[in-house]
Amino acid sequence: MDRLLKRLHDRRTPPGVEMAILRRMPLIWLASTLLPIGLSAAVRLWPGDRAGIDVAKQIATADIFVVALIATLWTAVLTVSIACVIVYVMKGPGYVADAYPLDTAARPANVDGSRGSA
Repeated sequence: MDRLLKRLHDRRTPPGVEMAILRRMPLIWLASTLLPIGLSAAVRLWPGDRAGIDVAKQIATADIFVVALIATLWTAVLTVSIACVIVYVMKGPGYVADAYPLDTAARPANVDGSRGSA
């Protein structure tokens, strides 16, 4: 494997904000789960006592909202975590790429591929 990938240097860019965010992600995930569940529990513990309010419908509506909110927050947490991992990987050491021959002409090619004045 060492023959296929040759490092340009052994240095790595020090981790930045992405590692601080990744370290907080478990707590953020837990909070994004428990806080909406707390909302659902609050609706059950303190139902509306006003006349004309259907408590079962109010609880069902709150549960639907909580499930949608949790799904949205989990998606956001996962997206931010993936972005942080990508940034962390991109800050790793550089590697030598495959050789790619470049045309070193002084002028860019015309639309038809020929060199010369436009």
